[in-house]
Amino acid sequence: MSIHVHWFLPTTGDSREIVGFGPTVGRRSADIDYLGLVARAADQLGYEAVLTPTGTWCEDAWLVTAALSRETRNLKFLVAFRPGLVSPTLAAQQASTFQRISDGRLLLNIVTGGDADEQRRFGDWLDHDRRYDRTAEFITVLRGAWGEEPFDFHGEHFDIAGATTVRAPSPTPEIFFGGASPAAERVAARHADVYLTWGETPGQVAERVERMRALAADAGRALRFGIRLHVISRDRASDAWDVTERMLDAMSDDVISLAQRQFDKAESVGQKRMAALHGGTRDNLVISPNLWAGYGLVRSGAGTALVGSHDEVAERIAEYHRLGIDHFIMSGQPHLEEAYWFAEGVFPLLRRKGLLGDAIDGPVDALVDAAS
Repeated sequence: MSIHVHWFLPTTGDSREIVGFGPTVGRRSADIDYLGLVARAADQLGYEAVLTPTGTWCEDAWLVTAALSRETRNLKFLVAFRPGLVSPTLAAQQASTFQRISDGRLLLNIVTGGDADEQRRFGDWLDHDRRYDRTAEFITVLRGAWGEEPFDFHGEHFDIAGATTVRAPSPTPEIFFGGASPAAERVAARHADVYLTWGETPGQVAERVERMRALAADAGRALRFGIRLHVISRDRASDAWDVTERMLDAMSDDVISLAQRQFDKAESVGQKRMAALHGGTRDNLVISPNLWAGYGLVRSGAGTALVGSHDEVAERIAEYHRLGIDHFIMSGQPHLEEAYWFAEGVFPLLRRKGLLGDAIDGPVDALVDAAS
């Protein structure tokens, strides 16, 4: 079975070091011209989609991706947004419009939110589990508004009559959803198309996939699975590990301590699992073959990277795929250069392993095929 390989839009800014938490400014601002460079590179290299994050320190994902849809041809946009901050009927209308103006290139990443301070910044005072209850209702209304008939819903968080759109989106956007708490897993099992996990060890991922498959089966559904990872891939493994040393050298102990204090306050179970991988120290950051936890010292969310030679990185991806992962959402800093390193070095190897289908068919693969 083919895998789906995606990239990331750095809408908080970009840098050769790890862009950290909060208002940390990258050395490259997240202006539309730079984001356009990253998007066009991803499009030309053959990535299927780009994830566009959501949060206080990001440019708005809907607006950025709508603008970039006019600068790309095949690239899809995995737009992250928070349910509860907009009406589900409005979100259904936005998605329908996006599909029409982009010729069907929208995917949705629904992010419930695991930081109470940030939620309250937007006027959301629900506690952790009630936010997930609201998310379940939100997705129900969202899908209902895309149906053939006006949709009524009367729940705890939404009371809606006649939800509909002018025209249903075509195709219907797939819904990506993540979360490690029991509340999040229940929502994913019942409502998501693709369940996302951050880059934990293969053993941890295997356990998660097995549990989520069982939960989905209990709900009469089947899930597909994706993983969110950074990547540093080079011709020689030593060159890739040299990059991690440079990144570590750029992190002061004060910055690491401040970041960890911020992360400790998060309600997100996934964030706590990421922190447990490195324990807040520079020691023992290689937590599994070619899996480095250094990103998580200063960056919230996805905190691990695949590091090594192109062959090693391709083998780790194949290993995760054998566990049930089909979607790989990758990133690297700077995102423009690392998009090339990864595509030029790893895509041909994944194709030779039979893991890439026609969806990945960029100029790199064309050159390799012509030379072989």
